[in-house]
Amino acid sequence: MEADDEIYANGGDDTSHTRPIISGEQLDIEAYAGLYSGRTKITRLIFIAVHCGNPSMEREALRMAYDEIKKGENTQLFREVVQKIGGRLGSNYGMDNGWCDSVDRRAEQRKEKLENELNAYRTNLIKESIRMGYNDFGDFYYAHGALGDAFKSYIRTRDYCTTSKHIIHMCMSAILVSIEMGQFSHVSSYVSKAEQTPEALDPTTIAKLKCASGLAHLDMMKYKLAARKFLEVGPELGNSYNEVIAPQDVATYGGLCALASFDRSELKNKVIDNLAFRNFLELVPEVRELINDFYSSRYASCLEYLANLKTNLLLDVHLHDHVEKLYDQIRNKALIQYTHPFVSVDLNMMANAFKTTVGGLEKELATLITDNQIQARIDSHNKILYARHADQRNATFQRVLQTGSEFDRDVKAMLLRANLIKHEHSARTNRKL
Repeated sequence: MEADDEIYANGGDDTSHTRPIISGEQLDIEAYAGLYSGRTKITRLIFIAVHCGNPSMEREALRMAYDEIKKGENTQLFREVVQKIGGRLGSNYGMDNGWCDSVDRRAEQRKEKLENELNAYRTNLIKESIRMGYNDFGDFYYAHGALGDAFKSYIRTRDYCTTSKHIIHMCMSAILVSIEMGQFSHVSSYVSKAEQTPEALDPTTIAKLKCASGLAHLDMMKYKLAARKFLEVGPELGNSYNEVIAPQDVATYGGLCALASFDRSELKNKVIDNLAFRNFLELVPEVRELINDFYSSRYASCLEYLANLKTNLLLDVHLHDHVEKLYDQIRNKALIQYTHPFVSVDLNMMANAFKTTVGGLEKELATLITDNQIQARIDSHNKILYARHADQRNATFQRVLQTGSEFDRDVKAMLLRANLIKHEHSARTNRKL
């Protein structure tokens, strides 16, 4: 087969698979924020405002964050958002000292009441009441944005847990706060602790633990482990964990991590043929299509999907630090997969398939060859990539030499053994005399 024919079969333009490519439209902040609840909703809105670089989008995100904070009790976060707004949204979105004073005053009263109740429980040594007291303190601190104190309070319930369900509740609370603080080593620790009491785990909680574990692996750049965890998330998750993650995120995080780290067979078996994960992928058609395009060697289409998704992925609070690395790994895998079956590849056609210049492609391939990820050499003059196959003649000689050496070693070992047997026999004979 000629190089041209081979290239067509492995990623050239195939008009029979044309499908609309996403337009990369600006993120619909209202729809996006609607996927989440609680503190993560506010955190994500503020993150978008800070990183979007679009004034109207920034103002919209801050306005929604302001409204959401007013539903809660976190005056510190409220002051931060007001400062970021800087008077740009009019008098209705300015500093509300009356609201802050009222919330802080109620908070002091609530804290004093909780302290009195907890002291009474501790005096009477009622384990369940003490556990509930510390748990109430954790909820109080979490609502007011004191995440460190909330974590400590939740952890203190551990000594007063009397059932497996209590332990699970403590672990889930610790995981929630740890994710908000970005302390993903704590997340992994408490996921493991929760999994040690399987009798108390229902399918929804198991799905939540898989999500939390996936986020922890993602944070540590262990993309293959992250992919496996997200791919194991059951359909029971639904919207039950929207204080941390939306089902759309499971599809996006899991899909991209799988593309970056799985080989071809794993991608087919664990992603494309995974019925449970397919339900998540249906929520994000762009990710579903780019995975199918990658597996079907339609690289131009796959990379176009990725390019259109990139702007919005960079506004994701968990994914933004990993987008460049994941994209590089996915592109490198595509380049390797493209060249793998062939003896020679026309770089002009390959550059066309990857929507890049021949010069740029040569640099990418040279890096992969240097890193020993592609066994090939580049003919820069003729713009052809040649696979570097082993010299069969030389390999045969090497095998013959190795066989000869092994035979020589075996013969010497046999002679030595024969001599040892002979001398041992002589020694026995002498002892008898």
